[in-house]
Amino acid sequence: MDLSEISSPEDLKLLSTNCLITVADQLRKIIINIVSNNGGHLASSLGVIELTLALHYVYNCPYDKIVWDVGHQAYAHKILTGRYNQFHTLRQYGGISGFPKRSESPYDSFGVGHSSTSISAALGIIEGRDRVGKDFKVVAVIGDGALTGGIAFEGLNNTGHLKKDLTVVLNDNKMSISKNVGALSSYLTRLMTGNLYQKLKKETKSLIETIPRFGEQVSKLAQKTEDTFKYFFVPGILFEELGFNYVGPIDGHDIEKLIETFELTKDYQGPTLIHIITKKGKGYEFSEAHPSAFHGIGPFEPDTGIVISGKKVPDFSSAFGEALCNIAAEDPRVLAITAAMTEGTGLGTFAKRFPERFYDVGIAEPHAVTFAAGLATNGLRPVFAVYSTFLQRAYDQVIHDVCLQNLPVIFAIDRAGLVGEDGPTHHGAFDVSFLRHIPNLTFMAPKNSVELGEMLKLAISLNSPCAIRFPRGVVVQELEEINISPVTYGKVEVINSGSEDSLAILAVGHSVQPSLGAVKRLQAEGISVTLVNMRFIKPLDTEFIQDLINKTKNIVTVEENSLAGGFGSLILEYLNSINADGVKVKMIGLPDTFIEHGAQKILRKLYGLDEVGIFETALTLIKGKG
Repeated sequence: MDLSEISSPEDLKLLSTNCLITVADQLRKIIINIVSNNGGHLASSLGVIELTLALHYVYNCPYDKIVWDVGHQAYAHKILTGRYNQFHTLRQYGGISGFPKRSESPYDSFGVGHSSTSISAALGIIEGRDRVGKDFKVVAVIGDGALTGGIAFEGLNNTGHLKKDLTVVLNDNKMSISKNVGALSSYLTRLMTGNLYQKLKKETKSLIETIPRFGEQVSKLAQKTEDTFKYFFVPGILFEELGFNYVGPIDGHDIEKLIETFELTKDYQGPTLIHIITKKGKGYEFSEAHPSAFHGIGPFEPDTGIVISGKKVPDFSSAFGEALCNIAAEDPRVLAITAAMTEGTGLGTFAKRFPERFYDVGIAEPHAVTFAAGLATNGLRPVFAVYSTFLQRAYDQVIHDVCLQNLPVIFAIDRAGLVGEDGPTHHGAFDVSFLRHIPNLTFMAPKNSVELGEMLKLAISLNSPCAIRFPRGVVVQELEEINISPVTYGKVEVINSGSEDSLAILAVGHSVQPSLGAVKRLQAEGISVTLVNMRFIKPLDTEFIQDLINKTKNIVTVEENSLAGGFGSLILEYLNSINADGVKVKMIGLPDTFIEHGAQKILRKLYGLDEVGIFETALTLIKGKG
């Protein structure tokens, strides 16, 4: 059967195992082809193709529910659930999302994008199912990396306690199994998943316990003997102790074995964990050899695996990593922490140069923050490099464990603002709003890589918490060439001075670059403009703002953050606090909605954050229209 003929998972159920293997090959080809064009998460999706086919072959979705953890591995799932003809629009503006999305398809039972949530969500779905009297099955698919997240263990613990019939598939793509262990595992899996074994185990226990006087003791001895055997031979004793039936490990690329296992276990009573072993990037030699590089990748040449990048231009992540290495070479107090994002946050070089001062704590952002706080109590300077959207997961720890105790932890907040094709789960749209009101925290935003390095030096010199937000993407050469004035604590940088009664644009971080273009357009219209690189979100340079409003009554604020509670709101709050009269403020930022996926350029134009948008907003304000 050709893949284009599969309109739903029901079509899979008519196929033989050999046909499913052919479908798997076709899935790999189309995923490689589209991702090479659009970019995306390749290696993780290639690694679960057989698993996806087996799940949809055995379960009856969308009535039955599959909950994908993170969701970047769900490309095959999307293709098999009626989105084959739309798959070429993957991650494109107006196209299908790169992650499961409830509003996109009834087959996407739970929206995801951050890791470690599948077990908790699936347990909630099952509990809700029971309360409304339905009988569908629920499967949570979680990777070994996501299992390092604390919420995953919270979900496992609660599932074991409630004894719900949830099936958790642990997709382990890190471990390898020797033939001997694999053979033993295969034997144990067949034995422990067989209905005869389960029935015999239950009936034998009941029979033993009916023996007068000695039955209970014999039953306990038998259970102890069985548990001892498991401790020696079954790698899933942890899950057994949490109340799960453990099955595996089994080959996650053997479709026949996967189907057999799911058929045998789908009617189990109580929680079941099925441990499968897969290879990340399976079936594409370049992603198999370099799974990290092909985890999230831009367009590439499918025949060679070479990324299509054009001229090599430094980006903010690499600039941050280089600056931190330079500082660490001079200051032994500096340590670097990441939550499973070494390369993504630009810390690859630091990890190689200073391995004894580098910590990858896994997908565990709350732990990373509190761990950093503990380090800081010893006079050290831990730098936690984290995406803006992932720092949201550690909000309580930022407040209580760092800022409340006024500890010198530095948060290097990457991907602040619009990130592009990964969409609403990954846009850094809220960090200004959720950080700027926290006492003791200094909060900065650089316009270019030079300023980023200077801000890092300043942050490490402080004996208090500090956050620095910077965007995804390349550093703008035009801004790199602007002579940088020294970064002075709490002070702005005036890039262009306008005359009295002119317009002032207050720009934060990345927004300086399009604002500079807008200034040139405004000057061509005969309008004098003061352009300010704010540098500090907190503390606000109130002395400068006070002087500014004595000079002009027209202010435009520009930020890549939610307008609600953002930098523009901060300016309005300050003006209100000093009872400023007659000042007109127009705020440019992100509206009160979750921003869709699409190229950064498209989204910035859509929300008026590009050069033209800033120019038109400023022109409207200065001419008193609208």
